[in-house]
Amino acid sequence: MLKVRHMETNKSELDQLSDKIMQGMTEASRKLVEKSAADGRALVISEDGEVKRVPAIDLLPRVSGKG
Repeated sequence: MLKVRHMETNKSELDQLSDKIMQGMTEASRKLVEKSAADGRALVISEDGEVKRVPAIDLLPRVSGKG
């Protein structure tokens, strides 16, 4: 029974860690798009299985949560 509780605690801790990692990746992506847009650059993305070069300014609505 002790093992089950330990596993549940680990799962909860792993879920929290996973959430933090995803938040960090989202923040890093947002910063990359914002900086690239400010510099007038394009980024390479994959959309619907197709690789595209897109002006970063066009991606701003996606990363700001408004698009």
